[in-house]
Amino acid sequence: MKKGKKISLVAGLLVAGVVLAACGGDSKAASDKGGSESSGDNKTEEKSDKTSVSWMTMLHTPTPPSGDVEKQLEDYTGMDIEFNWIPAASTDERINAALASQTLADIVSLTQISSTTVRSALASGMFWDVEPYLKDYPNLKNISADRLESSRIDGKVYGVPFQKPIARYGVLVRQDWLDNLSLDVPHTYDDLKKVAQAFSEDDPDGNGTDDTVGFVDRQESYSVGFKAIAVNFGAGNLFAVEDGKVIPSFMQDEYKEAMEWYREIYENGWMNSDFTVMAKADQKDYIVQGKGGIVLSGLFDGRNYKSAAKGTAQEDQEWVLINDITAGDVERRTVSDTNGGMGGWLAIPKQNIESEADLKVVLQFINDLMDEEPFNLMTNGIEGKHYEITADGAYERTDDTAWQQEVQPFAGSRPSELVETYKTTDELQNESNELIADNEAYAVINPAQPLSSETYDTQWSTLVEGIEDAYYKYMMGEIDMDGFDAAVENWQKAGGDQIIKEFTESYEKNK
Repeated sequence: MKKGKKISLVAGLLVAGVVLAACGGDSKAASDKGGSESSGDNKTEEKSDKTSVSWMTMLHTPTPPSGDVEKQLEDYTGMDIEFNWIPAASTDERINAALASQTLADIVSLTQISSTTVRSALASGMFWDVEPYLKDYPNLKNISADRLESSRIDGKVYGVPFQKPIARYGVLVRQDWLDNLSLDVPHTYDDLKKVAQAFSEDDPDGNGTDDTVGFVDRQESYSVGFKAIAVNFGAGNLFAVEDGKVIPSFMQDEYKEAMEWYREIYENGWMNSDFTVMAKADQKDYIVQGKGGIVLSGLFDGRNYKSAAKGTAQEDQEWVLINDITAGDVERRTVSDTNGGMGGWLAIPKQNIESEADLKVVLQFINDLMDEEPFNLMTNGIEGKHYEITADGAYERTDDTAWQQEVQPFAGSRPSELVETYKTTDELQNESNELIADNEAYAVINPAQPLSSETYDTQWSTLVEGIEDAYYKYMMGEIDMDGFDAAVENWQKAGGDQIIKEFTESYEKNK
């Protein structure tokens, strides 16, 4: 059904029931856009005649989309769409230049969440604070409190937050190796340690050669794999609030307990010894080649590893996905690897959208893109051309080339990734989708993300280098915990204490 078209009186009387059934009563025709009554009083607001929207958004594929998807999105929303595609490789340069010159579009996708330039622009008053309006739209009003909180700048929501799964991480373990060694699936760190030892010492692949390890980590261990472990042990996600103060998680006892646990894994040879220099692509190759059997990663990577192993000697590898691992008496918790389920802002510049009536048209457009039909178009494409639905209800892609050229470019512009989870013909993918959704209730979010600290903005990347270096030195036995504590003290003296002070003040102001 096409949304946004004006319906004649006669046609409206004939099909009103059908329209309500098809649209669930949530959609607005173009003739109604901007024409609702103000929620604050009984005055009828000015109508908007806006029928098009320009959108500066990211392109993560080699070329912009071709085909009919854009036309169908226009038909559904009742809006002419002018996409201004920005190649991902030049995002920072192009966005920074556009912000500086204020040559923006009606909607600007701002996905550089930690960018000082972006955050300063959002806080400057250039963009609409959309929070007061979200309640008036059936999809926007359902954005979770956690995602809204993560999207705040100085207490305001300067754009509709891109919605993502809030916590995608877990522990991936070779199920066939567990079976070969008659081991149970681990659900605690004590059991996981035993599995790591067995995978390293007991020939899990049965080839008679000492050529496997337990954990496979990479050079981003500090900010990726180990961060997940630290949260499981009870530490904060980058930062934590203790006794009213916002402190970095590396100052917490739980963080150090996690370091001690992981150091034992390394010291005993139960992980790859070259993890400090292993690139992400090399880590994947190492895993696919059957050299290691435990990975701290996105739960979706089980499917990726199995797919990459097809046609090799390791194509029969099987993976178990674990999302409920716990440490000691710490209750289940998992790191949010997506900034609290917030992938950036669909920001609306006041320079482009001057009136509240036009703002409501743009918000309605964003809301409409979160309906099932446009979400499916931007995810799977057109049935019969890009995909088919199997007898058991699974979505099966029928033309990879056409999908990549005509559908995939839209994926990064979906206002929400949470509209629908499609059953596929890949059981590992279906399982990972279920476990990721289950993670949401246990997600630990960085409490400093919506806060402000000038010292953090200007000095964090330099100051944290000393902490990262101390983490790797501790892991490799070059320093002990006293040495790590000394690095933390240096961090505090060099500006860390000021970051704590500023974040704490911001927390007090905005909580």
